[in-house]
Amino acid sequence: MRIGIICPSEIAFRRFLPALQKIEEIEYVGVAYATLPEWYGKDTEIKPGMEKILEVEKEKADKFVEAYGGKVFSGYEAMLSSGEIDAVYLPLPPALHYAWAKLALEKGLHVLVEKPSTTKLSDTEELVRLAIEKGLALHENYMFAYHTQLDTVREVMDKGELGTVRLIRVDFGFPRRAAGDFRYNKKLGGGALLDCGGYTLKYADMLLDKKAVIDSAKVVYDKDVEVEMFGTAMLSNDAGKIVQVAFGMDNDYRCSINVWGSTGTLTSNRILTAPDGFAPTYMISRNGKEEVFTMEADDTFTKSIRHFCECVNNSKVRTETYEALLHQERLVEEFMKLAGMK
Repeated sequence: MRIGIICPSEIAFRRFLPALQKIEEIEYVGVAYATLPEWYGKDTEIKPGMEKILEVEKEKADKFVEAYGGKVFSGYEAMLSSGEIDAVYLPLPPALHYAWAKLALEKGLHVLVEKPSTTKLSDTEELVRLAIEKGLALHENYMFAYHTQLDTVREVMDKGELGTVRLIRVDFGFPRRAAGDFRYNKKLGGGALLDCGGYTLKYADMLLDKKAVIDSAKVVYDKDVEVEMFGTAMLSNDAGKIVQVAFGMDNDYRCSINVWGSTGTLTSNRILTAPDGFAPTYMISRNGKEEVFTMEADDTFTKSIRHFCECVNNSKVRTETYEALLHQERLVEEFMKLAGMK
């Protein structure tokens, strides 16, 4: 399978391509940078100086070739229409996912899209409809879900090592990024919910056996930006399990799970972001006595790409992946309604 990348982004260079080198059944073809109308919008009047951003993008794309080979395509649509690829990886800002994923599917290309798949449920539903119609893979790249540490945490709970689990808490937040970061731009699909919040909702749903209902949700805005900077929610399932989540993008860094049981508490601090080769740990405390355990390292990006390949080759896996994608977007939509974001 031949794959191309739309946009010479940092995650594509730093994470996607190193992982791709480990998968023999995929050939990397190249990376596309935007034309002026693709970058600014077809109806935008192009003024002197606006082309400078594309010079920067071209320089980034050239570095991809230097490091990983392949070729540079001048224009996203040019690459999608080239006939040189069978699939595309989309690491664009969230608000751009729908349009380019739709065009890729319409041209018969399989799509691996960074999270979130789109910025609203109806758009994701349309992409899934198109993918089903054409028998194409559509996979949302929540890498953390493939890490074996999640299995370890589940095993500790299921074996009763913490007694009866009373409450689970999942937190994910990071310090404020530099000015101009798309996360703080509403037009580009910014906001804490679609960025770090999606991770916490997805993991909470996994902990609740994929039967999560959001009982309450709240977001906090910053007067200096148009998007929400912090959010929190409580989720539960019909078995009475409860998970609290909190997320933010102007926070002291935190990426943790805390499982509070009747006889013990489990804590782990890289539950959603453990990189390739990093061996995460967890601690169990019992009434003041603490014990630390080391878990196995894993490579979640490679695993996610392998799942994408399975989607391409196996219709059952493809269908299950469509359903998982829709389920995630419904959770996000439910959060938005409860938090008054619509």
